[in-house]
Amino acid sequence: MSANEEIVLGEGVAIDAGAGSVVMRAGSGLIDALVIGISFIFVVWLFDPLLRVVNGGLYAALNILLVVVWFIVVPALIELLTRGLSAGRLAVGLRIVRDDGGPVSARYAFGRALLGFFEIYATAGMVALTTSFLSERGKRLGDMLVGTYAMRTRGGRKALPPVVMPFGLADWASNADVRRLPDGLALTARLFLARAHEMTPDARRRFGTDIAAQMTPLVAPPPPEGTHPESFIAAVLATRREREYAAGWRADRINAADAQRLARLPYGIPDADN
Repeated sequence: MSANEEIVLGEGVAIDAGAGSVVMRAGSGLIDALVIGISFIFVVWLFDPLLRVVNGGLYAALNILLVVVWFIVVPALIELLTRGLSAGRLAVGLRIVRDDGGPVSARYAFGRALLGFFEIYATAGMVALTTSFLSERGKRLGDMLVGTYAMRTRGGRKALPPVVMPFGLADWASNADVRRLPDGLALTARLFLARAHEMTPDARRRFGTDIAAQMTPLVAPPPPEGTHPESFIAAVLATRREREYAAGWRADRINAADAQRLARLPYGIPDADN
């Protein structure tokens, strides 16, 4: 899995955010096209007698409006309200998300739907298939322009077990100065702790010693003499996780307090005399 298919969290946990394959996207697109097409035929059959009572120009305009609503507005609203899902994506296990992994907003959903009408329905899907084959994440043209991709929702990796502070190192860790770890080092350390029991003794000792040596310059003071490398690694990751959580909690409290002050009227700062 390439680096752009992973989201690295605070303690170096990589979440599988792999993009769906072109085959999966084509399958979901075909299902969605069938659902939209069949439902559109039913809607036309249902409303056509009512539309025919108007004159020819208005009849054509209402038909164009119906096409726009059913092939652009309706898919965009479904994608927005379901946070990136549709009938086809639900069937094959995909979800549309932003490039950073966040949920799509109205701008993303309507941008994708507008371009999707031309690259899927107007060209029988040829433009969408071509751009998906050429794109690294299987993106169609609409995804490229608005900044989204189809993320797999099934078949990802299981979450790693949490790191626990080793016995006897809590007092040292509470007073230690732990600098921010590079994402690559944090991820390597996290995966090493999760899979150390699967390694041979020699490989486990070699990897543990190497990772601990890379962490040592980033921590002051060093751990107590005789601390096992794996215990040192676990203590550093657990400390980093707890401090980031505490910093985020304090930031939320400050933001909430500021929001309450700003909501008060008057704010409390007198206007300057002119």
